[in-house]
Amino acid sequence: MPAGPRQSVLFVTDLAYEARGRRYCDEDIFLTSRLREEFDVALCHPRDAAALLDGFDVVVVRNSGPVLHYQEAYDAFCARARERNVPVYNPLTGLGDMAGKQYLVDLSAAKYPVIATVDRAADLGLLPEATEYVIKPKLGADSVGLRFVAPELLAAEVAAEPVGTVLVQPKIDFSYEVSFYFIDRDFQYALYAPHTDRRWVLEPYGPTAADLEFARRFVEWNALAHGIQRIDACRTADGELLLVELEDLNPYLSLDRVTEPVREAFVARMKTSVRELTRPAVPHMREKGADVRVQA
Repeated sequence: MPAGPRQSVLFVTDLAYEARGRRYCDEDIFLTSRLREEFDVALCHPRDAAALLDGFDVVVVRNSGPVLHYQEAYDAFCARARERNVPVYNPLTGLGDMAGKQYLVDLSAAKYPVIATVDRAADLGLLPEATEYVIKPKLGADSVGLRFVAPELLAAEVAAEPVGTVLVQPKIDFSYEVSFYFIDRDFQYALYAPHTDRRWVLEPYGPTAADLEFARRFVEWNALAHGIQRIDACRTADGELLLVELEDLNPYLSLDRVTEPVREAFVARMKTSVRELTRPAVPHMREKGADVRVQA
């Protein structure tokens, strides 16, 4: 019996983006080489995604760099994907970094185990005392716009910003940062940075049951049925884990830092996840002049 038509993937990435301590391009070259074993794959820059997405069964957004560098193009891509009902991986319903960093304010107010966070000068009194505070834009990424402020200058610095556009947190004294990686809510692996001054020099981490319970709490909160999530946390001096970020848009995976069996298992699980999200392939749907729209 002949095999059915292969599903097509538009893989959105910026291979030229230079990230501190990471080589985005290497990771995406590897991932696309493995996805091609099962899918027809084409790569494009995030600025081109809106114009190209109609010809594909699914769009996979990976290491495309901070959205703030191409916000207008990203908004156009999201609007067109919704209009044309093209599946996007990760789906555009994430509540974490995909929607900005308001979730840190909301989770903090709801008493989740996150670094205490506020977004208004009037709420600075809710933060614990610290020797320094962190101010960063809600729509920031890769530490763009992040700065440290002394306590006596904090109120004036926050008041000078447009209301609700920045986050304020105490600078935390932590032992290390750790990241938990999930696909479709299934835990895959964990990595940690044992040296606090080298965030991306990562080593395999064996999570405890309590660690996984911590991470799963945020995965369940996000309610993202498909896709890749990275839960970033820090281990405080007293041993508590606190959420730093919930990466659900284009989390870097550090696949070069895991063992080959772990990497192979991740690739296999990602293939399954993408396949389950794609709309059914339709013969001739991409022929010239065809205007076939398929419901997901």
